[in-house]
Amino acid sequence: MIRAVFLDVDGTLISFKTHEIPASARDALVRAHARGIRLFIATGRAANDLAPLEGIPYDGVVSLNGARCVAADGRVVSQHPIPRANFERAMELSSQMGFPLALELESGVFVNRVTPEVERLAHMVAHPVPEQTDLRALFGRSECCQMCFYLDTETERRVMAQLPGLAASRWCPIFADINVAGIDKATGMREFMSACGLRASEVAAFGDGGNDVAMLSAAGVGIAMGNACDEALNAADYVTATVDEDGIARALGHLGILDD
Repeated sequence: MIRAVFLDVDGTLISFKTHEIPASARDALVRAHARGIRLFIATGRAANDLAPLEGIPYDGVVSLNGARCVAADGRVVSQHPIPRANFERAMELSSQMGFPLALELESGVFVNRVTPEVERLAHMVAHPVPEQTDLRALFGRSECCQMCFYLDTETERRVMAQLPGLAASRWCPIFADINVAGIDKATGMREFMSACGLRASEVAAFGDGGNDVAMLSAAGVGIAMGNACDEALNAADYVTATVDEDGIARALGHLGILDD
């Protein structure tokens, strides 16, 4: 029996076409929560970057791809900051290889230089273009649990070979999220499972991107959206409709979560 649901945001809850959550998904999630199903958000976004989810009664957030888990009351369940030495090496590589680097902090997203790729991603997720600033001066002011590298997959491979201790994940070809190695949405999901006394068989997870694969594989029922990438589709136990075709509501109905 499913007792908890973990949901990715961009491409799963929020449509890339409309930049909105379908009404069917909102209604289904409110109904599920009213029936006692725990709802958790699992995203590459920071926990304070979830304004579009207003009205959805979630119980916690696996934010920054598992690097920072936050309960609904604001309590930090776990966090895994990037070491200063790794950040400094990443900045050197950004300069040498010519790719923009961003820090994703609770106070916002900040980048060392704005390029067309940086602007393109901001438009894709309906966000302001990140502020260009001195990242070295900013890094020590608050713990940074995630960086973003704007680069292609081949450059990513060469860069990450020089950053032991860090790992890259993607849900978009424009950039990669960078976190401490061994941390992902699945580890964050397990943090909440442990805190809530949940078994894997009692958990369903929804996703569409490469950074959702570990979570889909670890959940009792992994559900890929119809618009998911091949890696997510292959990791899933069930494939629902696209985000724009009521995929969330249809899958919750398939699981029997909405049955009277």
